[in-house]
Amino acid sequence: MFAEAVNQTVGIALGTFLGAMLGLSIRARSGKPLGLFRGSVLATSIVAAMLAWTVAAVLQIVMG
Repeated sequence: MFAEAVNQTVGIALGTFLGAMLGLSIRARSGKPLGLFRGSVLATSIVAAMLAWTVAAVLQIVMG
């Protein structure tokens, strides 16, 4: 059941990852690297995508 919800919400994770990579890299290049996980745009984007994916999968299960 959870595996099916994860497969159905993979697009949310990819979109979040790509959006975070784009936004955070622009922000970091402009000289504002504060708030990055371990000082890395990639690591922060991965964490954001994993969190969004988990939340979306749980909501998919709860909402049906």
